[in-house]
Amino acid sequence: MTVHPPVTGHCDELQDALTSFRASAHITQRWGEHLASVLTGGGRLLAAGNGGSAAQAQHLTAELVGRYRDDRPAFSAIALHADTSSTTAIANDYGVDEVFARQVRAHGRPGDVLMLLSTSGASANLLSAADAARAAGVRVWALTGPAPNPLMAGSDESLCVEAPTGATVQELHLVAVHMVCEAFDAAVENGTWRGHDGGRRDGDGRWLDGGGGRQDGHGGLRDRDGRWHDGGGRSRDGNGRR
Repeated sequence: MTVHPPVTGHCDELQDALTSFRASAHITQRWGEHLASVLTGGGRLLAAGNGGSAAQAQHLTAELVGRYRDDRPAFSAIALHADTSSTTAIANDYGVDEVFARQVRAHGRPGDVLMLLSTSGASANLLSAADAARAAGVRVWALTGPAPNPLMAGSDESLCVEAPTGATVQELHLVAVHMVCEAFDAAVENGTWRGHDGGRRDGDGRWLDGGGGRQDGHGGLRDRDGRWHDGGGRSRDGNGRR
């Protein structure tokens, strides 16, 4: 293994790991395309991690509920660790190992996807979440550090990052998150899906609902007379007032 100098050596380690990581692009491509199929059909992504991996998981869900690059509809994605009231209540009543598993049982439905991020691939609460997901018919993806590891073995699919330090693993996890988002957006943009409301993008890149109304970045719909409506059918003016 190459030994790099401090500080600038961190960049060298990352570059070395990234070179080999490129071979995993087909996995992120497949995951992004599968997510497009699940989420546009009304399914949901659940994601979880601990510490820095929790931040990466929440980054992914934010890109899907919000947007990655270009405007598109919002999709259902939940970072399980972000609900502090639920996680602390579950930890207090059932133990730390159950903080994600119990939420998976609550939110997961057959056909949904659970993505678990871990540099070690050995976190007990993530392993419990994977077990709960498989029992519920939820597909489990693991984004981990070097293989082999227990989380890889307990998941339907895994992407294991070969890197010498946890910091570099986490940095490549962010790269993987963005690659999944790229593949997801491309699948949506290329029209290989139809949302449950029949929505599509017009020639100017704006989203249309099934009835021909334009959709704004907040999920509102513009009718044929140019008025905006919220999800409950109420109209609103140009300043957002209803």
